[in-house]
Amino acid sequence: MTQRFEGERTLMRIFLGESDRCPAGRHKGKPLYEAILLTLREEGCAGATVVRAIAGFGASARLRTDKVLRLSTDLPVIVEVVEDEAALQRILPLLDELMGGGLITLEKAHVVMYRAGGGPAEGPERANGPPSA
Repeated sequence: MTQRFEGERTLMRIFLGESDRCPAGRHKGKPLYEAILLTLREEGCAGATVVRAIAGFGASARLRTDKVLRLSTDLPVIVEVVEDEAALQRILPLLDELMGGGLITLEKAHVVMYRAGGGPAEGPERANGPPSA
């Protein structure tokens, strides 16, 4: 997506377990984080990231950790997406259908830069080196 995407936006974080599965719909049986990621993409979000945590607990108070003695196959996972608040409000009912449990938070975010590509944009001063003194 190459749209101009700067300024005030909303950060949505979705907290769930790595072993959670999508219970229904088009993505039934897939890992829940993957089903959420695909849904966000299908709904036209600018981008999303899935992060695996090393430890945590949620509403069940069950500790999930990556420590060797308590090796977990259900580590905490966080899906993060920054988008217009109206778009996220429209997507929330879809997420509610996908999720059996978990936590979703929304907070304000100020986007400073969003662009595709591997490096900084080239302007005249970058293409020709630093300006001469």
